[in-house]
Amino acid sequence: FPPICSSIFCFSVNMVSQMMKETTLQVTEIQFPNAQLLPEIIKLLNEGHTVTLQLRGFSMRPFLEDKRDKALLAKRKIYNIGEPVLAEISPRHYVLHRIIKIEGEDVTLKGDGNLTTESCKMKDIKAIAVGFYRKSHQTLDRIDGRKWRIYSAIWTALSPCRRYLLAFYRKIWIPIFGIM
Repeated sequence: FPPICSSIFCFSVNMVSQMMKETTLQVTEIQFPNAQLLPEIIKLLNEGHTVTLQLRGFSMRPFLEDKRDKALLAKRKIYNIGEPVLAEISPRHYVLHRIIKIEGEDVTLKGDGNLTTESCKMKDIKAIAVGFYRKSHQTLDRIDGRKWRIYSAIWTALSPCRRYLLAFYRKIWIPIFGIM
């Protein structure tokens, strides 16, 4: 199937087929536009399920990469500064970004790879990313784990010079060493 999803997330469907006496696993990736897929994902989250989605886009660079990493999403009632959340910032336009400020019901979000912010209301936050599967690993890097907390503290403190760090990563690091 040709890609039709150009935003943040991609959804995969696995199909198993029986061929002769051996079982083979055939993976078929079907992509949907975010505006179509994410409302259905949000319904599942509201029913109490967790959902794992492949990340799309570059707004969480340098540590989360397009089409490589996955986020484990869950519904929560209370969200805090520093947490990565799935939010609807305008009708049917979703982002998975970190909360950087909360003032009453107003929430300010910023992707780790972004220089600008987005705003939404607390009611527009649909889920929290409780962790990430990075670099095809089977182990979840939880956001309440030591590794994530240290990374978050350092990266958010570097916000004033983030523009230069991201340019270095994109123009020098990736061509020489590849993505992190």
